[in-house]
Formats: sequence, structure tokens, C-alpha cells
Amino acid sequence: MMTTSTLTSLVRHIERIRGIRKTDLLLGDCLIVNTRNSSYRIVCLGNGLFRVSGGWFDRTGASPATTSINGCTWGGSAIHSDLAAGQGLFLEFGNMVVTTRIQQFRLIRSGSTQVVH
Repeated sequence: MMTTSTLTSLVRHIERIRGIRKTDLLLGDCLIVNTRNSSYRIVCLGNGLFRVSGGWFDRTGASPATTSINGCTWGGSAIHSDLAAGQGLFLEFGNMVVTTRIQQFRLIRSGSTQVVH
């Protein structure tokens, strides 16, 4: 069970996270996420869906997969559902796959001006 002081510290930590929100992604944008153990290529398809390859998806033969992003966690059950990637956090996909800790990420803009939420 999460205590109030723990929840308060997570809320304060959110403000300092270097990350990218799902709402910042445009149609066709590509997000490269390097975790402790893997690399993922995530392309924004719109309507909350992403085409994902790399890491677990490659190892299981599921690449490329179309899935959503639930958000990023600190390693427990608390999730920041607005984040597509946050440095130092764990990325959780819609199929419940959780990555190892995100070391770095890079956004490659598609050149499109369409905003998708």
C-alpha cells in the first residue's frame, strides 16, 4: 500500500522528469527508447496506437506490433499515464510488457503537423 508521503514524493518527482508526453507526439513521429537491456522503435499511428519493434517484441517474434502505451512507472504500480517515455522510469505498453529502466530516448519528428491525441 502506498503511503501519502510516498505519493507526495512521486508527484514532486514528476515535475523533474525529462520525458515526452503522449500528447506531444504527432502522427508518424518516431520515438527511439534505449532501456537498460533493449532498444525500442515506437512510431505514432494516431488514436492512441503505436507501431513498436525492438526489445521484447523482437525477441518474441511479435515485431512490429501495434499497441498502446499505458505510461511510465517508477517500478511499482504507480503509473504516469501521460508519459510515452521518461528518463529513469519503466515504459509500460498496452499489452502489459514493461521495459527495464529507460536510459535515454530520442524523438524523431515525422515532419507532419497533425496532432493526434
